[in-house]
Amino acid sequence: MTSTEKTPPRVARFADLSFAPRFAYPEMCEVTEVAGLADRSELAGGFARFRAAEIPWQVRYDELILVLEGQFAVETPEGVLSAGPRDTIWLPAGTPVIYRAEDALVFYSLQPASWASAEGEA
Repeated sequence: MTSTEKTPPRVARFADLSFAPRFAYPEMCEVTEVAGLADRSELAGGFARFRAAEIPWQVRYDELILVLEGQFAVETPEGVLSAGPRDTIWLPAGTPVIYRAEDALVFYSLQPASWASAEGEA
């Protein structure tokens, strides 16, 4: 595979995924990425578990969140977006947010996957 060639198609089995702490609030959020920069793609996606979470952030990418379990809310300047299982939340880049959940599992997709490296973040 060349340095610009994308990885081949694959299945990511949920039972085989490993979650790791994310953000400056590791006790509130754990994530596992299933696709992204390692695949040489500008589309990234994965799962996130939120527990007793109240995480302020400014979205630096376009993000789509699909709630799988629990209730998940995102506070934006326009109001609170609340979602339950099978509901989605759309967040355009630049939106200041506070992610809130007592206990939720979500799938997220974001673009561009390179947002952190472009800003010198990890």
